[in-house]
Amino acid sequence: MPVYTLPDLPYDYAALAPVISPEIIELHHDKHHAAYVKGANDTLEQLAEARDKETWGAINGLEKSLAFHLSGHILHSIYWRNMSGDGGGEPLEKDGVGELADAVAESFGSFARFKAQLSKAAATTQGSGWGVLAYEPLSGRLIVEQVYDHQGNVGQGATPILVFDAWEHAFYLQYRNQKVDFIEAMWQVVNWQDVAARYTAARSRADVLLLAP
Repeated sequence: MPVYTLPDLPYDYAALAPVISPEIIELHHDKHHAAYVKGANDTLEQLAEARDKETWGAINGLEKSLAFHLSGHILHSIYWRNMSGDGGGEPLEKDGVGELADAVAESFGSFARFKAQLSKAAATTQGSGWGVLAYEPLSGRLIVEQVYDHQGNVGQGATPILVFDAWEHAFYLQYRNQKVDFIEAMWQVVNWQDVAARYTAARSRADVLLLAP
């Protein structure tokens, strides 16, 4: 039985238009995300077979494959819910996300500075990757990470709460090679209520890394 399953979209394919076209949403979710789910499940089966047979010649490749596909599944699962057709703007106290707004200001100096850093991180990722806002539990602060592929170049233990997909399949059919334009447009659909809920949940789990021996 598969361990991982493709989550349903929380909206229809056209919900994020004109920022993201229905065609991109359908292909991205139903084909690309689905492929990461299948890849993670297939790799788990291959690892189980390796354990049963005690054949470890492919262990390095299998572990890398699991990290790639599983991280792709996790990041995309966050990505869909980070967006809303009613999103955009910036997190404000009146919207019920005041703690997140305060954390952004404390960690980056202002929302404008945070927006500039995350936008630049996402837009300048070499090759395929993501721009990620994450909660870092050792400092209790928010950080921006520049994720290569799906899992490289990240601080261990940090929890992603807002992710910008900068792989070409996320935008090329609509924005062509103008990744910067796509990243700028993404701010119009950010679901700050979802980001704030993820921030609260991440803070509640912070002591996992801070437990005394």
